[in-house]
Amino acid sequence: MKKRSAKKLSFQKLLQTLFHRVVIGALLMIVQLVLLILMLAEFQHYYVYFYIICILMSVGATLYIINNRSNPAYKIAWLIPILLVPVFGGMFYLIFGGRDRLSSHQKRKLSVISEELSQAFSENGDVLAELQQLDLNAANQSRYLQKFALAPPYRNTEAVYFPLGEDFFERLLAELKAAEKFIFLEYFIIEEGKMWNSVLEILEQKAKQGVDVRLIYDDLGSIFTLPSKYARTLQQKGIRCHVFNPFLPVLSLRFNTRDHRKICVIDGHTAFTGGINLADEYINVYPKHGHWKDTAVMLRGEGVRSFTIMFLSTWDYLCKEETDPAGYQPGVVPYPPVHAEGFVQPYSDSPLDEEHVGETVYLNLIAKAKKTLYITSPYLIIGDEVVTALGDAAKSGVDVRIITPHIADKWYVHAVSRAYYQPLIEAGVRIYEYTPGFIHAKGFLVDGEYATVGSVNMDFRSFYLHFECGVWMYRTSCIADIQKDFERTLAVSQEITLAQCKAVPWLVRLGRSVLRVFAPLM
Repeated sequence: MKKRSAKKLSFQKLLQTLFHRVVIGALLMIVQLVLLILMLAEFQHYYVYFYIICILMSVGATLYIINNRSNPAYKIAWLIPILLVPVFGGMFYLIFGGRDRLSSHQKRKLSVISEELSQAFSENGDVLAELQQLDLNAANQSRYLQKFALAPPYRNTEAVYFPLGEDFFERLLAELKAAEKFIFLEYFIIEEGKMWNSVLEILEQKAKQGVDVRLIYDDLGSIFTLPSKYARTLQQKGIRCHVFNPFLPVLSLRFNTRDHRKICVIDGHTAFTGGINLADEYINVYPKHGHWKDTAVMLRGEGVRSFTIMFLSTWDYLCKEETDPAGYQPGVVPYPPVHAEGFVQPYSDSPLDEEHVGETVYLNLIAKAKKTLYITSPYLIIGDEVVTALGDAAKSGVDVRIITPHIADKWYVHAVSRAYYQPLIEAGVRIYEYTPGFIHAKGFLVDGEYATVGSVNMDFRSFYLHFECGVWMYRTSCIADIQKDFERTLAVSQEITLAQCKAVPWLVRLGRSVLRVFAPLM
């Protein structure tokens, strides 16, 4: 009986795998690709005309790539295959290219988000003026975020730092249980297990009590971790739910635009963000890639207003609604007055415009560093401008240290990250790998005064393709906690030396070099 049951379960699991929407979608895309190849083969009867048309398309694509505003590394990644295979290169660029740009239809639909952000945010001139009196460098960074990211600075906001997912999880549950009016959640990955089931139990209870519970999750991010049509299941539990950019089996790379943000807002006065998704590996329930090191920050006070508006703008786009954010701001549910040190500035980034906020925030922090620049990042896949900025800071005497994972979650991405080690180390940057496992934290710490914690990875996807968010902080009390956490993490990390980089076999170095060229397309 046991053997029969085991066989039955194995067969059911096989069927579930074969009929998973990703497998079906992949098969449909393969069919589309085969049809495309067959169509091209038919054109052999008109080879001369077809050849001329393809060459003209490749020339046109090359001119467009050279003259557009894409990152230079992305341009090179496409120019190489076009030049190597000019007959088909231009055609494939037209079909698969432009991943740094959305289609006109997508932009029109998603413009709702930008419009709502623009209308909801107003400049906070008094706080910026106060910051300018205190520190002109800090004010310049803040002014950029206010003007180009529609992200005003705030005072009277407490910032609490969580060095591990387990710490964040414990506090998240406590705050969710205390919710009185609304709970907004927006996450890239949700996976059924201890973490999500614990959160879901509270959300169900709160929904029954009349609390407005809403959830947004990214479809591709959760495609292997949640059942199909999971949103309907949640809605039956009283939780309003929408899926961001549903996966469609179409031969295109436009589904690369994802909602990579991690946001939780409770009653308008408390918010969480960082790198932590709602899945068990983030709280080390099981060792997926060794010990999982991740971080988050909790805001309480006026600064939560920005996260509320970020969520509602995306919600309104998905639901085709118009929500008045005034009913969801700090003070709607009374909370004790907050008198905290420093300034906080929650910000978001999107692929809707040519303003790469996440990357610019990092570049500004690198440029403003005088003594120390400490970085944690799961990926180190960066353009020449970031490589140059980090190298110039180190050459100028700034103590630049970067911690990346020792155990990879994706071998090819880790290989690309390691391809950047040698030029950075030669410039004086010190690079460490987190020995116990995988570090997923995305954080910058500058001179013990500035910090940012959020969802923005140091890679092309986060900088140019995804919806992201973070919190820029200046002289908040939690910056000391971030400093201590970095030092503790450094103590269990191994430094990578120049000799180690040079000792890598030439074949591995060659492979990394090739992967690095095409990193913007990954």
